Amino acid sequence: MVDSSLPKRAHQVLDCIGLYCPMPVLNTRQEIDKLAIGEILEVWADDPAAEEDLKAWAKHAGQKILEIERTGEGLRFLIQKER
Repeated sequence: MVDSSLPKRAHQVLDCIGLYCPMPVLNTRQEIDKLAIGEILEVWADDPAAEEDLKAWAKHAGQKILEIERTGEGLRFLIQKER
């Protein structure tokens, strides 16, 4: 049995701090393509548009955003590869 209360562990981390549209989405797409189905990509971004852009991309691409966290450095996304 899997305990869903445990924090999700990323298989890969992508640093998009300092990058602006469309680079966070393009880089995320490239990195998610390298993962196996079910694996998780952690993405860091500070672009003000990143949250909406990555949400829209994930919906369109059929990927699942597990978590979005606001930090002092920007946004931290956990994205699970669904297909």
